[in-house]
Amino acid sequence: MSDVREPPRVPRPGQGRERPLTVHHLNQLLLVCSLVLLIAVAAVRISSRSGLPSLLVYLGIGVAMGQDGIGDIHFDNAELTQVIGYAALVVILAEGGLGTKWKEIKPVLPAASVLALAGVAVSVGITATAAHYLVGLEWRQALIIGAVVSSTDAAAVFSVLRKIPLPARVTGTLEAESGFNDAPVVILVVSLSTAGPVEHWYTLLGVIVLELAIGAAIGITVGFLGSWGLRHVALPASGLYPIAVMAIAVTAYAAGALAHGSGFLAVYLAAMVLGNAKLPHWPATRGFADGLGWIAQIGMFVLLGLLVTPHEMGDDIWPALVIGLVLTMVARPLSVFISLAPFRVPWQEQTLMSWAGLRGAVPIILATIPMVSGIEESRRIFNIVFVLVVVYTLLQGPTLPWLARTLHLGKGAEAADLGIESAPLERLRGHLLSVAIPDGSRMHGVEVGELRLPPGAAVTLVVREEKSFVPLPTTVLRRGDELLVVTTDPVRDATERRLRAVGQGGKLAQWLGTGGNGAEA
Repeated sequence: MSDVREPPRVPRPGQGRERPLTVHHLNQLLLVCSLVLLIAVAAVRISSRSGLPSLLVYLGIGVAMGQDGIGDIHFDNAELTQVIGYAALVVILAEGGLGTKWKEIKPVLPAASVLALAGVAVSVGITATAAHYLVGLEWRQALIIGAVVSSTDAAAVFSVLRKIPLPARVTGTLEAESGFNDAPVVILVVSLSTAGPVEHWYTLLGVIVLELAIGAAIGITVGFLGSWGLRHVALPASGLYPIAVMAIAVTAYAAGALAHGSGFLAVYLAAMVLGNAKLPHWPATRGFADGLGWIAQIGMFVLLGLLVTPHEMGDDIWPALVIGLVLTMVARPLSVFISLAPFRVPWQEQTLMSWAGLRGAVPIILATIPMVSGIEESRRIFNIVFVLVVVYTLLQGPTLPWLARTLHLGKGAEAADLGIESAPLERLRGHLLSVAIPDGSRMHGVEVGELRLPPGAAVTLVVREEKSFVPLPTTVLRRGDELLVVTTDPVRDATERRLRAVGQGGKLAQWLGTGGNGAEA
């Protein structure tokens, strides 16, 4: 019998060179990731000095590491980028919702809602028309680009305006708009990127309204239930509170998405409810969420930069400039003026909000949806969106502070708010408040007795210059002091309101109109 041998296996490309992952490889990966994070963190300082949103720096790091850069890393997995981008966007929206103050957005909620819905519709229509007739894109591609670039980015806007205190109506409207408009835009892009003919506009409109309603209901419900639980259940360690808050926010997103609603609106609203619920150990929770938000932005932007192939963008620069010009100079201003017309917003504020429509992470992430769905010319759509975001952020970012000053919208220096952290005392049915008096607080010079805290609350300790002492009613408080205030559960909220009122208005807070009377606060 002849010797029958199995034919030799032909190794796949790179198969013969594969090696198992070892601890050494893991150490190398951790070293590279830590270096990238350190460079990105250092870049925040550069962006703050130059007035540019940090997203451009992170995108630049990704491009430099890519196949056309010094890193020569070949990465073209749009599906993985979309999944990671969605996860990062959930964290960013949660962080934004936790930092949203209800008292600032409550008066402008109707205006922001109209701007996030009707304003998006106006912007999509005008931008898509320009992309079709001026650039020559098919209607589907034109509508996708119009929808993708109609979403604003709160992180990009406020990273530029953080040094210029604006009127509460402007900041509240911009913040609420950028938190709300992500949801309808995501639904619109996903619908336009599905295979087959596009549904009738009224059917698509009904789907958007239904998904937004489901997402809003789930987000508010999860937020209230989560805040109630955190306020009534004492966790064994303070470090668990930040984790629990973020877990509740992510739960809202997952529940909203599984219920065929808008998960992005759900996570934003749930986080906003949690952020305004006076939870225990709130400063630590806020810092934890802020750190997670930075990590999400850095990782997402670096990954998006890796996905870009700069040498393929030559033919897409001119279309991006044309579409971006129409979006910035026509579509965005018209959407603002039409949406805010019924609310009698001054023209100066409308002008600033028109120019403050910065595009950031969301449009670039959404541009990966057509790529994953296999839409024709989807790579060109991604390139156009990428160039548009980079170029017009470079144009708008540094000029926003100048425009705010020119329009005389910068406010004078205000009293700095107090940092109050609450630790629950479950057995005593009370709370221990740690109150830090910042430099700009008007609590400086106020006597302890003049705080007029409600019955059931008392200042038990003052820490000053690394020394602590029990204060007398005549003890004068100073900048830099830290107070320990013990309060019973029924008057905790009133105590916080009174302390904040004195911090804003001094000992005459009640008569200066800032509220905070011990009885009423």
